[in-house]
Amino acid sequence: MRPRRRALLTAGAASLTAAVPAGAQPSPTGERWPSRPVRIVAPYAPGGQSDTVIRLLQPRMAEFLGQPIVIENRTGAGGTIGAGIVAQAPPDGYTLLFESIAFLIAPLIVRGLAFDYETAFVPVGQAVAAPYVLAVRRDLAARDLAGFVAAARAAPGSVTYGTPGVGSPGHLAGALLESRADIRLQHVPYRGGAEAARDLAAGNIAAVLITANSIKPVIDNGRARGVALTSAERRGSLAHLPTIAESGYPGFDMTSWNGLFAPAGTPEPVIERLSAALRHATGDPAVRERLALTGNDAVSDTPAEFAARIRREREVVKRIVRESGIRAE
Repeated sequence: MRPRRRALLTAGAASLTAAVPAGAQPSPTGERWPSRPVRIVAPYAPGGQSDTVIRLLQPRMAEFLGQPIVIENRTGAGGTIGAGIVAQAPPDGYTLLFESIAFLIAPLIVRGLAFDYETAFVPVGQAVAAPYVLAVRRDLAARDLAGFVAAARAAPGSVTYGTPGVGSPGHLAGALLESRADIRLQHVPYRGGAEAARDLAAGNIAAVLITANSIKPVIDNGRARGVALTSAERRGSLAHLPTIAESGYPGFDMTSWNGLFAPAGTPEPVIERLSAALRHATGDPAVRERLALTGNDAVSDTPAEFAARIRREREVVKRIVRESGIRAE
């Protein structure tokens, strides 16, 4: 090849490369990723914890990726309906799951799933950590955890508590409290924490175990009373509340989280790009401040770090489920 022709071809290739957005990654089909909008499935109702967090992260993630991000709420069955949609989606990075620690609980208590949580997904990154909150309706006599336990013992199986659904962290925390305190409660599952909070405010249930994001507005306007946090230490926007651990049940710890997952088989460069977009969002000072106001501590980790956390906590959750006897209803 003549030198001049070789130079022209090289220059042409360079110009084509320069036209590709910085950081874009090849997809399985050879196109640059992302070249179209990305869909993130939130498997719980609008206004709840998962939905609120991902919508706070959405603008910064879209900014980083250079493509719109569409949030789709697909509720039901403790998050397994939404998870099933993502598990069956092509592993191309365009359909993702934004889940909570229920990701570890659901496969232990929901039977007949058409997919395996352990093999159907690959972790992208953790976004936030947050405790759940035990709160009671304003006319309930219980002023603290001891009072709540006393009320439950006085009427076994009659004290109701709402959670974001069967297999949610709130459900697991309630079952664990029953086991540790030797009480019987009546679980009332909802499609999300926001729905449970509304029913508590209306006086339709006695208590809830939901996130600070969902219950804080109801507590602030006096329609409910916070009792205790499920985390090992006081944290989040309701950190003035004592923990269940310091209220007579040492070692009690049910700290929830939210994180991003992709279908198994998604190319590693795409996973790394998504992880970078998530860290871009959780590292933004304004986003971190807004997350803190909703009771969430922002987290910036790698896919490997998130995967390691999942492996550790899966064993802990298995033990709690076994000891508490929680089952899908």
